[in-house]
Amino acid sequence: MSEDAVSYAIYWAEKKRLEFITPELVLIGVTLQQPFDEIAKRMSIIPSTIREELRAYTYNGDVIDEGEEYTLESSLQLHQMLKVAETSARCSSKDEIDIPHIIGGVLSLDDSVAKYTLYKHFGNDDAKIISIFSEAYTAAENSINDNESYDGFDWLVDDSEDESSNVDLSKDGWKTLVTCMNDQKAAKQPFIGREEELERTIQILSRKDKNNPLHIGESGVGKTALIYGLISKIKSGDVPENLKNSKIYSMDLGSMIAGSQMRGEFEKRIKAVLEGVRNTHGGIIYLDEIHNLIGAGQIGDSAMDASTLLKPYLDEGTLRFIGSTTYQDYNRYMAKSKGIIRRFQQIDINEPSIDETIQIIKGVLPNYEKFHGVKYTDEAIRYAVEKSNQLIVERFLPDKAIDIIDEAGAYRKLHPIMTKNNTPKAKRFQTVDKQLISEILSKICKIDSKALKDSDNKQLEKLSERILSQIYGQDEAVRYVVEAVQMAKAGLLDENKPLASLLFVGPTGVGKTELCKVLANELGIQLIRFDMSEYTEKHTIAKLIGSPAGYVGYEDGGLLTDAIRKSPNCVLLLDEIEKAHSDIYNILLQVMDYARLTDNRGNKADFKNVILIMTSNAGAQFANTAGMGFASNTTRGDVMLQTVKKIFKPEFLNRLSGTVVFHDMDRTMAEMIFDKKTHQLEQRLNNKNVTLELMPEARRYFIDKGFTKLNGAREMDRVIQQHLNPLLMHEILFGKLQKGGIAKIDIKDNKLILI
Repeated sequence: MSEDAVSYAIYWAEKKRLEFITPELVLIGVTLQQPFDEIAKRMSIIPSTIREELRAYTYNGDVIDEGEEYTLESSLQLHQMLKVAETSARCSSKDEIDIPHIIGGVLSLDDSVAKYTLYKHFGNDDAKIISIFSEAYTAAENSINDNESYDGFDWLVDDSEDESSNVDLSKDGWKTLVTCMNDQKAAKQPFIGREEELERTIQILSRKDKNNPLHIGESGVGKTALIYGLISKIKSGDVPENLKNSKIYSMDLGSMIAGSQMRGEFEKRIKAVLEGVRNTHGGIIYLDEIHNLIGAGQIGDSAMDASTLLKPYLDEGTLRFIGSTTYQDYNRYMAKSKGIIRRFQQIDINEPSIDETIQIIKGVLPNYEKFHGVKYTDEAIRYAVEKSNQLIVERFLPDKAIDIIDEAGAYRKLHPIMTKNNTPKAKRFQTVDKQLISEILSKICKIDSKALKDSDNKQLEKLSERILSQIYGQDEAVRYVVEAVQMAKAGLLDENKPLASLLFVGPTGVGKTELCKVLANELGIQLIRFDMSEYTEKHTIAKLIGSPAGYVGYEDGGLLTDAIRKSPNCVLLLDEIEKAHSDIYNILLQVMDYARLTDNRGNKADFKNVILIMTSNAGAQFANTAGMGFASNTTRGDVMLQTVKKIFKPEFLNRLSGTVVFHDMDRTMAEMIFDKKTHQLEQRLNNKNVTLELMPEARRYFIDKGFTKLNGAREMDRVIQQHLNPLLMHEILFGKLQKGGIAKIDIKDNKLILI
């Protein structure tokens, strides 16, 4: 049987005029033998699938032109495989090389497609694979020895290796390569809106020359739905005479390419479809993702590709085409093919408005209600459209709103509304309301559901109180931030700018970063923080939007743009902005002006729902000069603002929503911060069943040591870490607090003691 497998490899290498005989060809010969069929049945493997994978690789090798004389040679890997197989046969005291020896030789190869294919379908256990083949082929040999009818050489009669992928292109065989959209279920759904675009499409199709519409629009705006709207009009007869009874065929380029391994076969299939549709009364070809035709089937530097085959039919006018693509793909692929562009008439398919989207959803809603067995409220539909338009920035209406509607229906089907007896209510009571839509949106957009409740303004009204209970002595900064959020909720801000663009200026340890953390937590959104000290060099700034093409890191994309695309509703903190290279300000200008940032690949990140906060210590070192001199009225804040104006560009400062100066820590603020820190420590101690009690003298001791204007609240952290925690640690690990208890901290002889 091994001889037949090798003979197969030689036979087909000569027939296809391949330059080398390879292990892949030998393995194909193995898969055509009857013992392999037994293996495939036992392992639930489709032999033809393996053969197609191996042929797709093998036939893409070097091919010798017809008429040219050459000598067929064995590849280096074939020599290595046969050498290992021969050694294996000798070790097993065999006179001949068997198929299991061949398989062992294949598995010994490095970087071999044949080996990879075996691993893919049988697993990467060499011993197991060889055992499977040994068992099957030993049984086959025994059958032959017992004079049973067992033909292990099926390849000898297998003269059409592409049988599974061949298509009969005679008569109506071309129809297997296309899909008649008139017969699809989607063609029976109601079509709402897009009247102007649909009328323009019909008008172009009714022209004598260049009667080929090209729909260009973003993904999800309804380009394909427009075709079904056209089909609906054709069925109702509400079209000109030349379109009546027309059929629209969708030509899928993937179906054309699949299995077309020989040169010219792909072009032959396209030609067969074009001729077949032209001979059909009123036939129209729909080319979804038409940009894929540009360059398809192109060989080397040749100008011939699939789109070239279309040009004669486009010029005739007897066969009409409708194409669709996105703006990005149009500019990238089609714009350079002037000969194709001039034969199509461009129709822009814009994103529908909120009201149009609501009407579209109401038109298709009965299908979703029937499928999920639920009822949607009008309020839920409007809320889904408005919020998806506001929060899902990378996709387009109506697609993103329909997705929300569909997912909410699926959730209600899985989690039905129950009766008091814990049984599902009748279908008419299974409703999808605004609250459920809010929960679905919170999961998709990564926002806390409480942040989506428009009606609950009491929570928003008390936002300032909740933040001030955690941030002490910075009332002005809190007011700026809270007002920005409240104005955004009231709809009073420019929709084309971030919710707020704030610059926090102040000495270290006074709560600039902490305010950002508290704000994100209270709003139920994510905090994205960038330490700008990592971007001091000019080339590091490129990492935020992505390296240019040809530079290291181009494939990674931009750190900032990717983060905002993943979490478009967030608090964005750029910590210590003055340490970054000055190029950062050029990037931030367009963010603050238009709430958009384009990365190195042309993809846009939307900052409309971002609260942009930048912190800076600029001027803090000069703040102590405030009030010096005779009758000076200059405050510390004034000194810091003067430094900020010198460091930052005027156009940058002019685009800020506000510049907030944080006050130095005073004694009252220090006491409040200490109480907050000790409360957090008490919560951790509760897990150890330890209760902390600080005597008044001990509390005063910590505040005296931790209160410093220079280091702010961080000094308080250090004092607790260096003086209080060691006392507790020793007793919890080795002393009287191992099983819990009350830890009283007091002062004796000016030293801390634990009672």
